[in-house]
Amino acid sequence: MTRFHDIKSSGAGGFLSGEYAFSRLEVSGIDNEPVFALNSPGQREEEVCVFHKTVPTGDAYVALLAGRFETALNNRNPLPVVRFADGEYAFYRGSLRCNGLYQQAESASAIKASFPAHAKALKELSETGLLAPLLFPGNMRRRSVFEKLLRKRKGEDGALNFLKFLSDNGVSLTGTNYIPFYAVYAYLSGARFAAAVDGKKVCVVNSDFNAKECAAWFAKAGSRPRLVHAPVPESFVATRWVSMREQVLAAIPKDVDCVMAGAGVGALEVCVDVAREFRVPAIDSGHIINAMNGLESKSKGPRLYTFRR
Repeated sequence: MTRFHDIKSSGAGGFLSGEYAFSRLEVSGIDNEPVFALNSPGQREEEVCVFHKTVPTGDAYVALLAGRFETALNNRNPLPVVRFADGEYAFYRGSLRCNGLYQQAESASAIKASFPAHAKALKELSETGLLAPLLFPGNMRRRSVFEKLLRKRKGEDGALNFLKFLSDNGVSLTGTNYIPFYAVYAYLSGARFAAAVDGKKVCVVNSDFNAKECAAWFAKAGSRPRLVHAPVPESFVATRWVSMREQVLAAIPKDVDCVMAGAGVGALEVCVDVAREFRVPAIDSGHIINAMNGLESKSKGPRLYTFRR
């Protein structure tokens, strides 16, 4: 593994042990240049992420996820997989800055009222599934008190605040429950995932579903899953899941093989509850579902680790 610098020097030493280091997430067949051509060159820094010492390469992380997902798929084991990035980091800071592409919360008080349920779900996720937070040098820089007062370098300590939220709620990242954020996109956009769900009943849990577009997306990879849809509202799943939970679960077929969820910050509770109730893998798929639906515009364009050479 290429060690770019010690995790402790980033300010995360209090939350991540010496078992972690920064390294470049290289995945065979992935080409990020089309994304860099459209977005800020500074986004290249996101290719460098946190690695656990037991996982030497990006390919190994994708294989780890694939192995866990496929075992759960074939043996009907619960496996929630949830990603965390800027929106979640703002949410767990109690900030309405979480309302970016979608309306995640109606008020700061609603966010804080949801914390106990989210903390419980995070604990279960850490014990039964995989957490995929975006941890890279650019969002793990400790700001000084002066910089915070002046609101300088916004977002540069977002991941540190999230790691503190986890720690405060008794949740630890380990070699068996952590994967990098972009490893999820790399797996979902690849041939191995398409082959794994070929012929399986896949339920898409989100607010938009175009059956024809989704089927065509899989068909390009030679895969023909049996696709069904369970709708959730586009807004406020993160703060109102308890009021919509039963209706969403009732819309998911009992013989479902796996679930792909798109629910913003609410994907945490959706994936944890669905995985437990149906004993299946439930993976937070976000942008990939938008791409399946032909709605990449809802993601404000393409994302890293979704283009193949």
